[in-house]
Amino acid sequence: MAEAIEPRFLRPLLAPDAEHGYAMRFDEPLALDCGRSLAPFTVAYMTYGALNAARSNAILVCHALSGDQFAAGTHPVTARPGWWQTMVGPGKPIDTDRYFVICTNVIGGCMGSAGPAEINPSTGRPFALEFPVITIRDMVCAQRKLLDGLGIHELLSITGGSMGGMQVLQWVANYPECVVSAIPIATSARHTAQNIALHEVGRQAIMADPNWRGGNYQQEGVQPSKGLAVARMVGHVSYLSEAALEQKFGRALQGRDAVSYGFGHDFQVESYLHHQGSTFVERFDANSYLYITRAMDYFDLAADYGGMLSRAFANAGTQFKVISFTSDWLFPTAENRRIAEALTEAGVNADFQVIESNRGHDAFLLDEPELFAAARTFLNAVAETRGM
Repeated sequence: MAEAIEPRFLRPLLAPDAEHGYAMRFDEPLALDCGRSLAPFTVAYMTYGALNAARSNAILVCHALSGDQFAAGTHPVTARPGWWQTMVGPGKPIDTDRYFVICTNVIGGCMGSAGPAEINPSTGRPFALEFPVITIRDMVCAQRKLLDGLGIHELLSITGGSMGGMQVLQWVANYPECVVSAIPIATSARHTAQNIALHEVGRQAIMADPNWRGGNYQQEGVQPSKGLAVARMVGHVSYLSEAALEQKFGRALQGRDAVSYGFGHDFQVESYLHHQGSTFVERFDANSYLYITRAMDYFDLAADYGGMLSRAFANAGTQFKVISFTSDWLFPTAENRRIAEALTEAGVNADFQVIESNRGHDAFLLDEPELFAAARTFLNAVAETRGM
């Protein structure tokens, strides 16, 4: 049974309306990969555009690690544009004048979906580390329940970058009959040792903060802000390329004519990273950072199919557009090519496009005309084959 509710975590900020977002609560337990179940649980989501009478124009947008359900419009917490404002909206590549776009906050997140910041009904306290460890597959299963609750049983397309791309791949592996087309961007079918290592540095920074308090900081009225800020700084460096950092900052000094011979923010790049860290802690939960990074670390789609990635797509009639960026060293082109080759081996209709960009992993979030053209052309072709 599903019931539309107001997100508890966002209650001071949001009303459940078309401008600010929705949530749906499920009483039926969600069986998780860790062997536990979650019940009741909530999925927070946002929609853009209108669902047509045939319910055939729905597109699911999946967010990355630091994203949420507010892909477009104005974010109600930060008052800044949604994280994929470049791609989603009227007349944009994912055209909300034509498509009905759904974006959910993943379970384990901190913008209204079930996660460690939410109240544990059995204790009346925030879950904190009592929340079960979740996986990408768990996120996708929760999304499927939401779509069923909305009466949407087929997606015209599903797309996302980074962790969003992982969800795209898991969707097609789990529910191939539900997905007409898919656009995984700057992603991988498994998390590499390098990426796991980077995540562990971030997690340790959070857990080393004295205010983390074993994960119980909400109960004690504090926040591990310094640790979370450092985690964000480490992550943000990995989202950019050396060329992008050099072009944007080089060795330019921050508000001074000479180095200070101290440990303040001598360089503009240092000031930039500190800004990224401080703004992140205002909108993100530290425990959610632990849970979501762990879900990414555990992701290895081929492992569920005897080590053969192509087997994950054996039953897929889904049409694919796989997109990579040349300067992305976090999810490099070789990882994206591996996905495309596995799709081809499985007999899936898949096109692979490598986009020249010096912006690194974050290129999928930025003004990249070649990305816009690729997505628009692909979606238009898919829609036309479906008689839209």
